Parts: sequence; structure tokens; C-alpha cells
Amino acid sequence: MIDIKNITKSFGSLQVLKGISLHINQGEVVSIVGPSGAGKTTLLQIIGTLEGADSGEIVINGKRTDKMSTVEQARFRNQQIGFVFQFHQLLPEFTALENVMIPALIAKKSKKEARQRALELLDYLGLTDRANHKPNELSGGEKQRVAVARALINKPAVILADEPSGSLDSKNKAELHQLFFDLRDKFGQTFVIVTHDEELAQLTDRIIHLKDGEVINETQDNDENSRTDHPIGQEESTDGIA
Repeated sequence: MIDIKNITKSFGSLQVLKGISLHINQGEVVSIVGPSGAGKTTLLQIIGTLEGADSGEIVINGKRTDKMSTVEQARFRNQQIGFVFQFHQLLPEFTALENVMIPALIAKKSKKEARQRALELLDYLGLTDRANHKPNELSGGEKQRVAVARALINKPAVILADEPSGSLDSKNKAELHQLFFDLRDKFGQTFVIVTHDEELAQLTDRIIHLKDGEVINETQDNDENSRTDHPIGQEESTDGIA
């Protein structure tokens, strides 16, 4: 689903990413972890075409995104990538339903089609009775579920999440974490999640560890009894995810 080869990125004299290469399979839930300043969010933004790499190749769902024009990237982003941010980024003047509909309307879906799809998602996420409420009338957990519905509206191949549970309490955090796996199982999306949350990372199919702009190791298999840490380049266990 996602192939990244030798991605580099600098901001002035600071090299943030130093030749990152990754392969992420369709339907995987992958977490990216590491200390502050490791390059996690920058990598996620480059995968999501929100930021350009200085060098390297990015292929998502068979498309070479680093070779696209800005307009092509915007179209691809709208149709193939969903985003979930730490602070939901809902537009305060619109209702939950309207917020969810926006990406579909940008994709030139009819208002009827966008509304129907948005209502289906809100119903699936247990938010039917909150559809006509504005963000300031929703709890933190409800806002983040609306943001998830918005990310799903155009049936993207990939969901990118940046500290998605960072602003939630323990109960809402646990519910959101479980939701990602339920959505993967129901809709088949690939999830790439930047997180400092140890519990969430341990639940994912694979953990990618970044430090100082480099992948230092990966942890695979969400069964704690068979989880294996291995440095990049070391032979993987035969039951690991490629």
C-alpha cells in the first residue's frame, strides 16, 4: 500500500529525515514512535503529501505521489488519504454532519450522496443524535469520532493519524484505539499512526521506531508473547509482517 524509499528532508541546516525507507501493507495498522524531534510528524506529513521531501520516492496505492503536481496531490489527498489530528480540526461554524460532508463535497459528490454517506458513518460511530450539534456542543471523544468519520467519508485507502488520542481522557482514548481496529476490519483501510501512547503502539500490527531522523528498529506482531525487536537489516522472524 505504501512504499517509501530513501526519503530525506531538511529545514535549513537541520536534517530532519535521513534516508527513510518503509513498506506498509494494505490493511496494516502501523504506529510510528520515537522521542520529540525524531521526525515522526514530518514523515507523516510527507506521506500525506502535505509536505514535500527533498529526495526519495513515495508510492501510495500504486501512485508515485512525489512526482505529482500540487493540484494532482490535492486531488489524490482528497480521494485516497484520510487525516485524524490530535485536536480534531473541526470547523466550529458547521454541525458534525456538515463537517463530515465537507471532503465529499470537495470531491464533487452530490449533496444528497455526501449527506447519506456522512449519516451512515455517524450512525456507525454512535453519533446519530449528535449530527446536528456544532463542535462546541460535543465532548472531546465525540469530536474525535466526528473527525474519524470525516476522514472516512471518501473511502480513502490510507488513514494517517497524528497523536489522535493525545487530548482524550482514558475512557475515550481506549474507545478510539479500539475504533481504529474495528474500522480496519470493517472497511479494510491502512492506518499509519504517530503516537507517544505506549498502549496504542503495543496494540498495532507493527511499531516503527524513529530516532534522529532514522528508522532504528521495528517491532512486529501484536502478540506480546511473540513480539520481536530487530534492528533494520536484521533477518525478520518468519511469522512477521513483511
